Amino acid sequence: MKNKNLIVGLFVLAGLVLFMTGLFLIGNRHEAFARHIDYYAEFTNLAGLSKGSKVQVAGMDAGQVLDIAVPTSPTARFRVKLRIAESLHGLVRTDSVATIGTQGVVGETFLLIHPGSQNAPAASALSLLPSKEPVDLANLLDQGQGLVGDVDGAVKDADGILKKTGGQLGPTLDSAKTTLANVNDVVVGLKQGRGTAGMLLQDQAVAAQIRQTMTNVQQASLDLGQLSNKANGLVSDIQSRQFPQKIDETMTVVKSAASNVDASTQQIRQTIAEASVPDENGATPGMNIRESLSNASTATANAADGTEALKHNFLLRRFFLHRGYYDLGHISADKYRQDHLFTRPENFRVWLPGTDLFRQNPNGGEELSAHGKALLADALAQYGESVVGGPIVIEGYSDVNGAANQLALSRGRAVVVRQYLLNHFQLNPGNLGAVPLMNLPPSGFGHQTWDGICIVILKTKR
Repeated sequence: MKNKNLIVGLFVLAGLVLFMTGLFLIGNRHEAFARHIDYYAEFTNLAGLSKGSKVQVAGMDAGQVLDIAVPTSPTARFRVKLRIAESLHGLVRTDSVATIGTQGVVGETFLLIHPGSQNAPAASALSLLPSKEPVDLANLLDQGQGLVGDVDGAVKDADGILKKTGGQLGPTLDSAKTTLANVNDVVVGLKQGRGTAGMLLQDQAVAAQIRQTMTNVQQASLDLGQLSNKANGLVSDIQSRQFPQKIDETMTVVKSAASNVDASTQQIRQTIAEASVPDENGATPGMNIRESLSNASTATANAADGTEALKHNFLLRRFFLHRGYYDLGHISADKYRQDHLFTRPENFRVWLPGTDLFRQNPNGGEELSAHGKALLADALAQYGESVVGGPIVIEGYSDVNGAANQLALSRGRAVVVRQYLLNHFQLNPGNLGAVPLMNLPPSGFGHQTWDGICIVILKTKR
């Protein structure tokens, strides 16, 4: 009894396993266990597409049609719900086109989705894909039948035309033969020199004159063509520059400016008339203005004298030097060499020879060379941000013959370098001075004479 129950149990278990295996294989064939994504497409004509029809993506079976919503009016469209495998989701983009196709001429109808472009984003689930109406085979046959009828009619018309033309071709050929014979007689007569035209052809002098005349005509035509092209170019240039429009705009602006000038003149005259009235003390506005300007000039001169005195004061000179208000133009070369503010060992000094900095310009003077500009930039760049806010003095030197030449050249070199540093490093002009020292540097720096530039970066106490 136990063996019989065991056999029955094994049989039932085997049948259950076979049933589950078959169910899995059938479901797997219909992709029942795969993950899917649903989309929509709309068509005016389904061309035999029905619920359960296959869906292909790029020619590969991808899913099936789930549902077809029937339109409620003749102008509406069938709404098809379709499902494809998620593995083919990357091929369906927002610009993918859905269309209805058939396998062969009378084969099974299916829904085909063409892959989208690489740049288009992937179509989201339940989105409406663009669609293309299917080709109706009946319409194609009707159009083909109509085309065959048109071709048949055209052939019949051509046959009638050929028959009619053939009947008239005989007399036309006879007339052409007669005309050719007459032309042949005329050509023979021309070659033999008969008639005016024949004489002209046989006369070499006349022929030479005709050829020269034609050459002159051709040259005149070329000259006329060139002149016409130049005229056209001039007109095009005038039109492209919009000279007429600009002239009109300019005249409008001139008229407006003239009107404004007239109005301003009237206002000025009125203001002068009002300002010319004397005050209660009998003084005219001109007398009051002259007195005010005189007082302001006196006050400005006094303030300038006081400021200049403070600059040269022993106690306040360092303050003005730090602020960049110390006027290096009022210091003589000898006093500059002896001033401890400029000759302190703590100051940074960069000695640059003139042969490395300057070159001769076309006018005979000196200008900075490309190598010299690079040397100046490297010289100041090594001190970092300290060159931006602190005072800097450019000492100019020259060892040419003659004191006047040394003074002129050393000053010119200092000014050129100062201007370049101002423009290149965007420095404060009040913090950058230029001093011509001819060929004699301050003592204590290892140079008895010098020909070039020395950049002095002053160490100021805060």
